[in-house]
Amino acid sequence: MELSLDGSVVLVTGGVRGVGLGITRAFLSAGAVVVTCARRPAEVPGASFVQCDVRDAEQVSLLVSSVVSRFGRLDVVVNNAGGAPFALADKASPRFHQKIVELNLLAPLLVSQAAYAVMKDSGGSIVNVSSVSGRRPSPGTAAYGAAKAGLDNLTASLAVEWAPRVRVNALAVGMVETEQSHLHYGSAEGVAAVARTVPLGRLASPDEVGACAVFLASPLASYVTGATLVVHGGGEVPAFLAAADTDGGSS
Repeated sequence: MELSLDGSVVLVTGGVRGVGLGITRAFLSAGAVVVTCARRPAEVPGASFVQCDVRDAEQVSLLVSSVVSRFGRLDVVVNNAGGAPFALADKASPRFHQKIVELNLLAPLLVSQAAYAVMKDSGGSIVNVSSVSGRRPSPGTAAYGAAKAGLDNLTASLAVEWAPRVRVNALAVGMVETEQSHLHYGSAEGVAAVARTVPLGRLASPDEVGACAVFLASPLASYVTGATLVVHGGGEVPAFLAAADTDGGSS
């Protein structure tokens, strides 16, 4: 067994920027044929692109059909498209919350359903990009955190329903340094200060997240399904450690 995915056909939703771009690059480096999609046209060297809104079932069906028609197969899907702007729960509109849940929970289900129709006979792997926000409080992005918690459960459920032909796993991703880090953490000084709260002392790179996605899709993870791999650099240093005025002891 090896990490190489030579000749495998991989679909990465939202694979044109940020974490998604790192995932696309990682699969290309592993020898895969990669197709990306997004709502707006974009180019990624070495990858093919199909314009698609993954919240729309008809567009998703056409997306998967176009991949199979062009390459004759579909081996891996990475449901990466997602995200949410900061908005306090009592200030955001019902429509805002609806759109966040559609993008981060229902869209991965739509894409996975379309992919399974192809993979159920030939086999395959689905990797959902989740978030640590689904495992802890997510103030300012409450609907996003709830959707990602649902995505973790969806991952486990689909893994049981679709075994043994299709493996379904997820990545619970922590803080990643991208071209949009300033929108979440502020200036360079703010990004550095946030990085110091992570036990590894830095934010992840998109390529590091991509490497984990490649692992879950590869033969090295052939007995892994229904799992959520946490990719967060050790998480967050507990706040009580900074607040305590003692050098030792235990609770």
